[in-house]
Amino acid sequence: MASTSASKKRKREAGDDAKASFVLSTQPKSQLGPVLAHFPSVKPSKSTAFSCYQTGNNAETLGDTDDAEFADLPTLIAGETESVDFHSANQTTGCRYLVGVHDKKTGITTIRPAPLHTLARDVKALKGLEPIAVSVLQRLEARAALGETFGTKKAKLAIKAQERNKVDVSAMETVVDHLQESIQKSTQALPSKEEAQATADSTRLVPPYNAEATVPSEVYPLHNIIPEAEWRTLSATPFLVVGQKQRTPLLPFQGSKWINQHLHSTCDSTSPSKTNIKILQYVSFMMFFRKLAVQSNLGKVSLEEKLASMPSVVADGLLSRFTESARSSSKPQFTSQKETLLLTHMFALCLRVDDYATDTELIARDLSQSTQSINSLFKSMGCQIAKLTLTDLKRLGLPDSAAETKRALLKVPLEFPKPRGKRRRG
Repeated sequence: MASTSASKKRKREAGDDAKASFVLSTQPKSQLGPVLAHFPSVKPSKSTAFSCYQTGNNAETLGDTDDAEFADLPTLIAGETESVDFHSANQTTGCRYLVGVHDKKTGITTIRPAPLHTLARDVKALKGLEPIAVSVLQRLEARAALGETFGTKKAKLAIKAQERNKVDVSAMETVVDHLQESIQKSTQALPSKEEAQATADSTRLVPPYNAEATVPSEVYPLHNIIPEAEWRTLSATPFLVVGQKQRTPLLPFQGSKWINQHLHSTCDSTSPSKTNIKILQYVSFMMFFRKLAVQSNLGKVSLEEKLASMPSVVADGLLSRFTESARSSSKPQFTSQKETLLLTHMFALCLRVDDYATDTELIARDLSQSTQSINSLFKSMGCQIAKLTLTDLKRLGLPDSAAETKRALLKVPLEFPKPRGKRRRG
C-alpha cells in the first residue's frame, strides 16, 4: 500500500509541474502596481493604509511617462496612524525586484516589476517641538558624569583634578578692578617695541656695526674689529718676499686651510692686496689665541706665557677684549660668551676677505666645529646662508661648480634674525 500511495504522489506532483507556467503582466507599464516597503525601525500594523504618489519631476527624469515602467517612476509612499507618520526616505535604485501572483485555478504565475521603498517615521507629538539648546557647561557636566560612571581610574583622577582647578568667577568680581589697576601699573614700566629692539641690538655678541650701511663693506668697519694700534704692528712684506713653502711657517696658526688658500692666492696674484694679507695674519692670531685660551681653561697651558710669541700689542688687545677675570682670581677666563664674540669678530674679517661670500664648511673644519653651529653664528651677524647665483659667481670670479656650495652672504640693508616665538602646544 505504501509503495502504491508514493507512486500516486509522485505522479500528481509531475502533473502539477506540467500545468504551472510564468507570464509577464499584460497591464500597461505605467499603471499603478505593487510596491515593496522596508521598515527599519517601527513597523506599522497590517491595517495601516498607505498611498502611492508620483513626484513632480517625472517628465524631466524619464521623458514620456506612458512608456516608462511603474517601478522606474519616481514615487513616494506615505501613510499614518494616530501617533506616527510614515513616508519614503528613499527609493532604492540599482536593483530590480519582481512580485509574482499565482492563480491556483489556472496554474499561471503573473510577474510584474515593483519598486522598493525604505520608510522613515515621524512622531506626531514631537513635530512642533524644537530641541533644547545644550550649553557648554552642561556638556562638560554630562561628560564628567559619564567619566565618573564608566571611566578608567586615570580618567577619574583627571576629572577630579579639573574640578579642583576650576575658578570661582563670582569670587573674582570683587578684585577685578584691583587687578586691572595692578596690570596697568606693571605695563607702564615695560619698554616699547623700539626700546626692546635697541636693547637686543646692544647685547648682540657681534662686532660693532653700522645699521645704516648702504654697502656690505660699511656694515662692520675694519678698525672696529682690529684697532689701529694693533693694525700698525701687522706687516705684509714678510709674506711677499718668500715662496709658498716659507709662508705658512710665518703664521702663528698654521692648521687653517682657509687662511693658507687665501694667503697663497693673494700673494701669487699680479697685484697682491696688502690689506688682505694683514687681515689673514690677524685671523691667524685670533685662531691661535682661541686654541690657547681653550687649553688654558683646561689647565694645560698658561695663556700669558704662550702669547709671548705674538706682538705684545695684539696679545694685550685680544686678552682685554675676549677674556674675563674672576673676582677671586686674576687669571683670565675664556667664557662661552667671549668665545662667541671672538668668532664673530673673526668671521667679520673672513667676510671682508671673501668679498662677503664665505664658505662656512671650510671654516668649520678649520675650527673643528659643526657647519650648523658656524652657520648660526653667521646668521646672528645678519648673513644669509644660501647658494650663489650666476651674478655672484661672475662677481667673485668662481667656477660654476662653486654654485653647489652654500655660503654666508652679507647683504644690505642689515637684518638680524628675529627671535622665534614659543610654539603653542595643541
